[in-house]
This record gives sequence, structure tokens and C-alpha cells, in this order.
Amino acid sequence: MRLSKYHNKKVIIDGIKFDSKKEGNYYLKLKMLEKAGKIKDLKLQVPFVLLETFKVDDRTYRKTKYIADFTYYDDKDKLHVIDVKGFHTNEYQLKKKLMAWKYGIEIEEV
Repeated sequence: MRLSKYHNKKVIIDGIKFDSKKEGNYYLKLKMLEKAGKIKDLKLQVPFVLLETFKVDDRTYRKTKYIADFTYYDDKDKLHVIDVKGFHTNEYQLKKKLMAWKYGIEIEEV
């Protein structure tokens, strides 16, 4: 069996494949909070467009997206964007800054 790039083990919970046990366990926690009425509108793998597709001369640059592991709203209707992190890549650090700049959203890391 081949190890993943960051040595995480994928798990399946409720028929959903998660990239790690940590992410799967956090999903279970959020699901319990939603059932208890403490959070609402829990979503998984939510895309945010950071840069639209654009052209410079003859070269086309594809759009750049950040995909949040989870989003939900709290009891004050504040949107929470969650990323379950085991490792911070340079790409993630840049996308985190772009999320703050474009959407005014600070990604919450678990």
C-alpha cells in the first residue's frame, strides 16, 4: 500500500471519503453540533474562486480556487470557513491570504 504525500490515512464516514482521520473526526463533531442546533447549513468541500480565468498575451491562466473542508453558520449567522490542517504548504498560505483579501474571511484551522 502506498502512503499518501503527507502520511494521512483516508477514511469513509457516512459514505463520504475524507482525506484524513482528523478531518473525518471533525466532521462527526460538526454533525453533532448541527444536530444540537448550535450550528447550521454545514457544507463540505466548498469552493471559493480567488482569481478568475484571465489572459496575458496569448497565454490563458486558469482560475484559482480554494476549497474549504467545511463551512457552516453559527447562531449569530457568522460564516465559518474551516480547514483541517496537518501541514501548511506555501500554496495554502497564499490562498489563505487571498481569502482574507477577497472575501474578508479568515480561514479557521483545526
